[in-house]
Amino acid sequence: MRSRSGFTVLELLVTFGIITTLASLILPAVNSAREAARQLQCKNQLKQIGLALHSYHDGYRCLPAGWQWERTNHSAYGWSVPLLPYLEQRAIYEQVDRNQVLSHISNTTARETAIVNFLCPSDIVDPTFTLYEEHALSISQIPIIQLPTASYVGVFGTLEADDSIPAPAGEGTFCESVPVSFPQLQRGLTQTIIVGERTMSMVPSTWLGVDSYGEDAACRLVGSAITKPNCKVCDECEFSSRHPGGVNFLWADGHVSLLSESLDTSTYQQLSRRMAL
Repeated sequence: MRSRSGFTVLELLVTFGIITTLASLILPAVNSAREAARQLQCKNQLKQIGLALHSYHDGYRCLPAGWQWERTNHSAYGWSVPLLPYLEQRAIYEQVDRNQVLSHISNTTARETAIVNFLCPSDIVDPTFTLYEEHALSISQIPIIQLPTASYVGVFGTLEADDSIPAPAGEGTFCESVPVSFPQLQRGLTQTIIVGERTMSMVPSTWLGVDSYGEDAACRLVGSAITKPNCKVCDECEFSSRHPGGVNFLWADGHVSLLSESLDTSTYQQLSRRMAL
């Protein structure tokens, strides 16, 4: 009798079925493990920002202002810029000229530099984005400037920072031109969120600064706790992430945790305020 070589059709079908079943069981676990690693990296990056903020506060007895205008009031530089030396980014810090407008040639390198530590690994981001003019009269959007992307924005409070220029008085930790100190956080450092995430699909944010004519300008630097984390239908200035279940936040004492999407709105708002209500 001749020996049989190869597989029968039935054997092949059974083999493919087993492989498909194993893949369906393994791939979700692999993806879950990858997301867990990305979320851990995101939390570690926020913790580094927290350490930088505490070092800055130790030196200046306050935190950086949410954004600070240069002398012509045409461009504002964000709270992240003064932190760069504390984040081992002095070389980039020295490429930022806060006495000039953002579009000045002296800021070219900074405008083109996306800092990896400011980018959540779970988000889908481009290293830079175009800031367009607010309420352009033409049908097509009018580009103003190219800016580096960031995933982390300061907590402004429960109001929208882009409602007016100058901005409304924010109740959070990062406000326009006004540095806040830790003693001003009346609910305590362990009960106050000061930095959170925002996805690029919500509205692109930046660590560098904004132009006063830019669309949603102030909200590129700070965020608002109005409804709840990861709100699907809400203002573009809110906090969001691609992490399942919630958004990572840095608290004033330096710890980082995920705030759940199911968090009560009033509790969420209170956590973002300096004052105890």
